[in-house]
Amino acid sequence: MRNRTKLFLTLIALICFAFASPKKVEPKQINVVIDAAHGGEDFGSTIAEITEKQIIDQVIAKIQAFNKNKNIIIHYTRSTDRFIPLKDRTDFINTIKPDLVLSLHVNASPNSNTSGMEFYVSKESNFYEKSNLIAENFQTKFLDSNYKVAEIKNANFHILKNSEVPAVIMELGYLTNDIDKKNLVNNNEQNQIAKKIIECFSELK
Repeated sequence: MRNRTKLFLTLIALICFAFASPKKVEPKQINVVIDAAHGGEDFGSTIAEITEKQIIDQVIAKIQAFNKNKNIIIHYTRSTDRFIPLKDRTDFINTIKPDLVLSLHVNASPNSNTSGMEFYVSKESNFYEKSNLIAENFQTKFLDSNYKVAEIKNANFHILKNSEVPAVIMELGYLTNDIDKKNLVNNNEQNQIAKKIIECFSELK
């Protein structure tokens, strides 16, 4: 009789566990640092009073506005129009230790036919492989949206090689190319770029 009682209680316990609600798994919190290029007296590339820092600040404002995902926490190396030395930027990045640092820039070239987005990573970084995988994801996302995107390039820029986390530089286009310039200053194009960047952030692992 005692054995039957134990068996009955065991079966009841198993049935209760079987119908118990599974524990909800909270989504991973993703920390990103966006490095806003230039600032203050450093205007970056400038064409006909259109400046690199102005475009970058506009795109970042849209990223802030469109990021409704509470699990994506975005930090900024500068939040105002002021010049921040490169060392101060990487010190800030390395203090936070984010899942990614994305440095945003706008390009320029003596050849006005040169156009398109570009992504840079550094082979000198301890996080080169992960940085490259992230850059590939960005590249694919924008290619799928019919943006012109060059092959991922290797460069030993300060932000890339001195950040102790995965790091990618993203050149949004060329101010010296008429088509790129028209897109870079276009409100709707900036919206699309901002949304695609957030989408890539959400897929970080």
